[in-house]
Amino acid sequence: MRAGSIPGIVGPVSELRETTPYETPAAPELSIPVGRLARLLAIDERLLVAARRLHGPWRTRLAKALTRAGDTSSWTVVVLVLLAGGAHFTVLGARLAAAALLGTLFSQALKRSLHRPRPTSAIVGFEALAENPDRFSFPSGHTTAAFAAAVALAGAPFGIGPAVLLLAFGIGMSRVYLGAHYPLDVAVGVVLGSVAGGLARIGLGGVGF
Repeated sequence: MRAGSIPGIVGPVSELRETTPYETPAAPELSIPVGRLARLLAIDERLLVAARRLHGPWRTRLAKALTRAGDTSSWTVVVLVLLAGGAHFTVLGARLAAAALLGTLFSQALKRSLHRPRPTSAIVGFEALAENPDRFSFPSGHTTAAFAAAVALAGAPFGIGPAVLLLAFGIGMSRVYLGAHYPLDVAVGVVLGSVAGGLARIGLGGVGF
């Protein structure tokens, strides 16, 4: 038997690979969207790539600052400050903590279920301007937490409510600008966060602001 051949089959393995119709094809470089969502996902990708035209030094610094403001550590500091504020602020802190926790659970459940890759993994040659906290893109955890906070703190005194809502929009846009998420990831994050914030308000309803 010649080297490189398979018992019972004449000819080298290389010849077999050239002639057999049953060879498994190599995995494609990109995952091609199929089904009803194909067109939506294609538009989503084009919008993300188009956002790169907006890149500029000061915009990038602002976007990175907004993203840092939406980190878990930042919301933890806000919760602790509110809890230490006494009276109604303690309730706001508890509401914010509950909303952020629910938002995180919602977003992570979808991330671990749907496994949509980050743009840097799905688009050849695409480079993000920020490090990815995990492998999965859908939905945006930063946006979910931000809008959960915005709904939870709506109506808070001293302009806290409107300020957090404005911050939430900024955080969501920064995720697309930096290339960490597709626009659809952010849009769904807005919905999930709003639901999480609403549930936190219902759970602690009738108390505080």
